[in-house]
Amino acid sequence: MFSRTSLRAAFFAMAAAGLSVPAAVAAQPAADIVDTAAGNADFSTLVAAVKAAGLVDTLKGKGPFTVFAPTNAAFGKLPAGTVDSLLKPEAKATLTAVLTYHVVPGKVLAADLVKAIQAGGGKAEVTTVQGGKLTASLMGNVVMLRDAKGGMSHVRAADVATSNGVIHVIDTVVMP
Repeated sequence: MFSRTSLRAAFFAMAAAGLSVPAAVAAQPAADIVDTAAGNADFSTLVAAVKAAGLVDTLKGKGPFTVFAPTNAAFGKLPAGTVDSLLKPEAKATLTAVLTYHVVPGKVLAADLVKAIQAGGGKAEVTTVQGGKLTASLMGNVVMLRDAKGGMSHVRAADVATSNGVIHVIDTVVMP
């Protein structure tokens, strides 16, 4: 289970990696998912993609939602030209599928996910808004996500509270 100490360590690791989560965001969830992401320069690619896919109103909605949010560096790991291609109007359906694969209905806190992993003998499946599944497991204290294509992502910061859900920061874009 993630303790306050391990969550604090995750936030320090995030800061050491050059990522920032404003203390006010972590302490008081006044902003929704979109505004929280937009308030952090490390999510500018994600925010641009959410806008291009027409998902702003949805992710500003009541929720609750759990978003596994890839950083700019995570998008940078994709093959050259992928992000530019996905942001084109003709790729809106594909972009929407990719983005909604990062969203789980409901508020899934790190402790809940860890409990599910432990109860599942080391793995837990979560169904995304896109309809696909992500398989969560643990590597030490780090939650790992395996996507439908076998790709892996690490949760680098957990439980970033928002007014309509929670954000978990990931280091690789997961693909349906």
